[in-house]
Amino acid sequence: MEAMRLDETVFKKLRDFIYERTGIYISDSKKYLLENRLQRRILERGFRGYEEYLYFIQYSGEEAELKRFFDAVTTNETYFFREPQHFDILFEHIVPEIKKSGRERYRIWSAGCSTGEEPYTISILFKEMNMTNPFNVDITGTDLNETVLETAKRGIYSSYSVRNVPRTYLKKYFKENGVSYHLDDRIKKMVRFQKVNLVDEFEMNRFRNYDIIFCRNVLIYFDDKAKKKVVSLLYDALRPGGYLFVGASESLHNITRAFKPLVINKTVVYKRG
Repeated sequence: MEAMRLDETVFKKLRDFIYERTGIYISDSKKYLLENRLQRRILERGFRGYEEYLYFIQYSGEEAELKRFFDAVTTNETYFFREPQHFDILFEHIVPEIKKSGRERYRIWSAGCSTGEEPYTISILFKEMNMTNPFNVDITGTDLNETVLETAKRGIYSSYSVRNVPRTYLKKYFKENGVSYHLDDRIKKMVRFQKVNLVDEFEMNRFRNYDIIFCRNVLIYFDDKAKKKVVSLLYDALRPGGYLFVGASESLHNITRAFKPLVINKTVVYKRG
């Protein structure tokens, strides 16, 4: 069977639709990825090509297919204990600072959590510190992709996802079952998951007074305009004095001056004034 061709005009229409709805910008160099990821779905549904499929998701009102579309175009690469220096800063500097202020409640948001490894890593570390009273630890994981959120809720992972988990934690909090690793229910219960579009102001306005937000390796999928919008909404979601973590290779230098950058253990974190 000959591969379908995504011509330039339809590619730009698809790209504009994705950007308008999610803030994610698909560069020209990623056209082949869009082509490959959508082709199977187009064939499954019996459409004649990319343009007919685009018309359908724009105007049919079929939410289920729109969900499948966004699931196909979003990227979800993650694993446990990714960029561990951030977790060191969280538990060696930020958690003690919050505790010193007299507050015993910690509200943490993993924005763009994918399949849940990031918020579950935080949960494991809170558990290790005996700080898991349900009244003092509130961890939320959000993503636009509902399929990955369902995976997160199941808490079943591959050896790739757990490859950086310390051996003692792996034995303590996972049950190996053939080629998969099942996360302990005690850890799963510590995180609640929700579908959230980070560029949707209405959805984002529900998030307020967080102590810490992790939005790591997410902003790289947005152009400058969308980055500024998302970072502004994340700023509003933090309490005064709250912290924002972005990916180790990311920076807010040309995006906003609202946050105060702090260097802790040779790593930059951002603090709301």
